[in-house]
Amino acid sequence: MTRLNLVLLVAVVVSAMYLVHSQYETRRLFVEHEKKLKEAAQLEIALERLTVEQRAQATPLRVARLARDQLQMRNPAPGITQYVTRPGLAREASQ
Repeated sequence: MTRLNLVLLVAVVVSAMYLVHSQYETRRLFVEHEKKLKEAAQLEIALERLTVEQRAQATPLRVARLARDQLQMRNPAPGITQYVTRPGLAREASQ
């Protein structure tokens, strides 16, 4: 009988230790999960801010001004513009 009691006691102690370990792991994983959620929210805010910044930097007026000022680009004069058409395009359009 004492041997059975000893085996049961060891089983209860091992079970209790396993329960404590699983609770600890659950809490640790929950804290890690919460940190990752917070980090994801911060990254989402940063992405939105950078998207707004990118839109502001890519406005057509700003691009045209940079092309004119920094790259010395200019609008083409109508006299030097050549229009290229594909031969037979007029026939295809009329059909």
